[in-house]
Amino acid sequence: MALTPGTHPPLRVAVLGCGVVGTEVVRRLVTEGDELAARVGARLELVGVAVRSLDTERDPVVDRALLTTDAESLVEKADVVVELMGGIEPARTLLLRAVAHGASAVTANKALLAQEGPALYDAVDAAGVDLYFEAAVAGAIPIVRPVRESLAGDTVQRVLGIVNGTTNYVLDQMTTTGQGLAEAVADAQDLGYAEADPTADVEGYDAAAKAAILASLAFHTRVALDDVDRTGITGLTADDVTWAGRTGHVLKLLAVAERATDAAGREGVLVRVQPTLVPSGHPLAGVRQAFNAVFVEAEAAGELMFYGRGAGGSPTASAVLGDLVSVARHRVLGGKGPVESSHADLPVLDGGEARSRYQVRLEVDDRAGVLARVAAELAAQDVSIESVRQTLQGTGDDASATLVITTHTAAERALRATVDAVAALDVVRHVVSVLPVL
Repeated sequence: MALTPGTHPPLRVAVLGCGVVGTEVVRRLVTEGDELAARVGARLELVGVAVRSLDTERDPVVDRALLTTDAESLVEKADVVVELMGGIEPARTLLLRAVAHGASAVTANKALLAQEGPALYDAVDAAGVDLYFEAAVAGAIPIVRPVRESLAGDTVQRVLGIVNGTTNYVLDQMTTTGQGLAEAVADAQDLGYAEADPTADVEGYDAAAKAAILASLAFHTRVALDDVDRTGITGLTADDVTWAGRTGHVLKLLAVAERATDAAGREGVLVRVQPTLVPSGHPLAGVRQAFNAVFVEAEAAGELMFYGRGAGGSPTASAVLGDLVSVARHRVLGGKGPVESSHADLPVLDGGEARSRYQVRLEVDDRAGVLARVAAELAAQDVSIESVRQTLQGTGDDASATLVITTHTAAERALRATVDAVAALDVVRHVVSVLPVL
């Protein structure tokens, strides 16, 4: 059906939040109005921008007459509400209010979706409106729509990748320049990649929220933020990065969601975020700076890779505008986008069921029989050794050795027990690091 602007009344758009992304969305609504109208079949009329303070200095593209602190009233007069505030409240209450008044919703709020997604999905389903959220995961990279729609007829086995640009920048700087963690984080803050408080990024909360969203879509199962087994990058050192390179790997913070079977034979879903050693020849090892990359492995489609800028005002605004055009077209032509699919209702398995190869780095006494004792503890937990690398330090009574042991695939639960047993040996001075290997 041809779309002819002017034959349908304008659609009223409310924007909640006017930060970097909100400002860019407003800019494109203002400067690309004719083109957007041609794509939608109706003009998109910006009726207001909700902000916390009217006194904050804004980009001139934002008409100050549109600014309001009364977000509650604004959402009640909109056809489409674009939520770019972040956080749980008041974003949750405002979106539910908007939906109750018949508005469709677009959001980039991964934390809200990961924690309160079911309430939002139920609300939009009952109201017969749309909820789109492409920008909530990996910025401009189109990953939500392919998983939710393009692969709806396939069986997804695993989704994994780099979904947080800040931590990828930090680890890339540590790898390429030799910086320590604190110095690399400070650089990321100076460049605007990291917030003044970088906790959500470096502790893995941001990546965990995105992993929960992708897992929910891929496996038709409700996965919450608390279901994600999460480890951030704050425990990593420059020495960890150096040893990764020596053994042919690059350290990356990976989000992994996969179908799995536990020890009792029960099929379920495993979702985790953790620093991982990626072989230097793997495509993910070459993802530099603040870029993101996501692999999707499906039964029929095989392996798919999505790569691009995962953050920033323009890239994220691109995803937001794509969603806005989609929901606006539904308002003009009728119909509705995809609804939540949670029919599989698979159990979310404990992180201890995850299976991987691991690299264990130990500082041990430099004397005969040490490796044999360490190997015996691994064998006792049914963890087999793939390779061992040894480096000597010091001389005389203070001499020690670094053992870098790479295991064959083992359950994380068994690996944890093994590490505890090894740490208790009198010949082991320190368990330096334990990292999964992709």
